[in-house]
Amino acid sequence: MGRIISDYLVNMVEFDYLVKYGMRMPNQAFQQTKPSRTGRTRMALIAAGLDLLVDRPIDAIPIDDFVARAGVAKGSFFNHFKDKHDFAAAVATELRLEVEAEVTRANAGVSDPVARIAGGMAVAAHFAVEQPRRTLVLLRSQMPATSQSHPFNRGLKDDIEAALEQGLLRPEARLSGVPYWLGLCQVLMMHLIETRPTRQQAADRLGDMLLMGLTGLGAPTALAEELSHAARIMQAGQP
Repeated sequence: MGRIISDYLVNMVEFDYLVKYGMRMPNQAFQQTKPSRTGRTRMALIAAGLDLLVDRPIDAIPIDDFVARAGVAKGSFFNHFKDKHDFAAAVATELRLEVEAEVTRANAGVSDPVARIAGGMAVAAHFAVEQPRRTLVLLRSQMPATSQSHPFNRGLKDDIEAALEQGLLRPEARLSGVPYWLGLCQVLMMHLIETRPTRQQAADRLGDMLLMGLTGLGAPTALAEELSHAARIMQAGQP
């Protein structure tokens, strides 16, 4: 079990560096790939959505506001999106892909499925603390993505299945584990951006949610406590 916790902490330290480094260099990937004109237009609209959807829900924002912020013609909007709700879903998809990529990086090299499940919640909390505006846009999305069959949830579903195979979770997790865990992660993210806690307070909330959430899934209490403790240390930035 000590090796599991060690791998978990090492990967979360690396993830913390990647998030902070990425926030300082947000356009590096775009500068290297040189997207087409059509791609640049879509990127500009998505960026406008990320800005405007922080303060207002999609129904309260005219399409004219998005195209004006993006600096593109109104007709360009409909070349990429059929309506505002399709646009909001596209913005949320970009953010969800970003979070899922960070979960993948954080869990690289971690073989224990329960530790990987915990890593997903730790990434969600870290993302909410470090990028509250983007988190708010993601949580405001009307995009349904909670079913076990949704591509975004494949990793979580696979980890739950692996944990079940090892007898680490209760049988109910097979059908209800994905929406249960996603719900906990989303509520934790909303709580963190709503309350704006200190780093230590955020670490405590994450640790508590992990402990209760993992034991709710049926994970062994000792493993849940160790993962909770490791997450508190990482989130608080303690040595």
